[in-house]
Amino acid sequence: MSTEFEARKEQSDIEQPMFPEEVDQEQKLQQKREMEKGGKSLTANPGDRIDDSKTLEEKAQQVAVDAPDITGDHIVVPTYFIVDEPDGTKKALHHVKDADEISDVIRQARVDENGNRVWW
Repeated sequence: MSTEFEARKEQSDIEQPMFPEEVDQEQKLQQKREMEKGGKSLTANPGDRIDDSKTLEEKAQQVAVDAPDITGDHIVVPTYFIVDEPDGTKKALHHVKDADEISDVIRQARVDENGNRVWW
């Protein structure tokens, strides 16, 4: 396990896969089967699908991308980004559907009232 992963783990009680070795193997196999079965007729990446019946923890584990990029680096993109709400609750934001809200959260997290860059 990388030290970056260990540092992230200490910061949150909900863990999200961010490295290839952290992605659930069953999820990888299921998505591969769906891609092979659907072929070119798929309208969405299987990892991008929204299932409102999933718990916050299940959404945190869902991966949209787990593949090498154009540079050859293997990247992992979570389907949902788990954010802390001002009241202390956590919320799952879908990386496509909720992109505007994710951008708002990032902007809020980047600077404090004095203009200093911080992450909360």
